[in-house]
Amino acid sequence: MAVATETATEAQTEQKGGFPPFEPEHFPSQLLWLAITFGAIYLFVSKVFVRRVGGTIAERAERISRDLDEASAAKARADEATEAHAKALAEARDKAQGIARETREAMNAVSESRRKAVEADLAAKLAAADKEIATRKAQAMTNVNAIAQETAAAIVARLTGHPASSAELAAVVSPVGKS
Repeated sequence: MAVATETATEAQTEQKGGFPPFEPEHFPSQLLWLAITFGAIYLFVSKVFVRRVGGTIAERAERISRDLDEASAAKARADEATEAHAKALAEARDKAQGIARETREAMNAVSESRRKAVEADLAAKLAAADKEIATRKAQAMTNVNAIAQETAAAIVARLTGHPASSAELAAVVSPVGKS
C-alpha cells in the first residue's frame, strides 16, 4: 500500500505542475478574496482605529487649548502680581526716602542747635580768655617797668661800677616801656 500512495502523490505532482497560488487559473478567486479582505480590514480600521485616534487627537487638542488658556490666565495673574509688587516697592521706596529725609532734617536741626550752643559756649570762653589776657598783660606791663629799671640798674652798676639813681633809671626806662 505504501507503493500505491507514493505513485498517486507523484502523479498528482506531475499533473499540476507548480505552486497553486502562482497558477493563473486561481488569480480571479485570489483577487476576489484580496478585495474582500482589504475591504473588511479597511472598514474595521476606519470604524475602530480612526475614531479612537481621532478622539485622542481631538482630546489632546482640547487639552492643549485648555492648557494654553490656563497659561494665559496664569500669565495675566503673574503680570498683575508683578505690577502690584512693583507699585508696592515704589511706594515703600518713596516712604523710606521720606523717612530718611525727615530723619536727616531732624538730625541736622539737632546738630545745628548743638553747634550753635557749642559756638556760644566757645565765644563766652573766648571773651573770658581775652579779658584774662588783657588783665594779665596790664599786670605784666606794670611789672615790666620795675623789672626794666632793676635790670638797667644792675647793668649800669656792673659796667660803670657806680649805682644809677632811680630818677635817672625811670627817665630812661619810661619812654621805652610806653613804646
